[in-house]
Amino acid sequence: MSKHKTLPLKLRLGKAMRRTSPVPAWVIVRTNSKFRTNPIRREWRRNKLKV
Repeated sequence: MSKHKTLPLKLRLGKAMRRTSPVPAWVIVRTNSKFRTNPIRREWRRNKLKV
C-alpha cells in the first residue's frame, strides 16, 4: 500500500480497524455469554479488505 493515502481510503481503513476489535467484556456479561465473539473479526493475513 502506498505511503500517501487519500482521505476516503483512510476513512475506510479506519472504519475497518474499529470493526475488528473484540467484543467488550461488559457486553459478554450483560448478554450472559450469548455474544462472545465478533462475527466481523478479521485477521490481516487471512482476510483482505476490498477497498
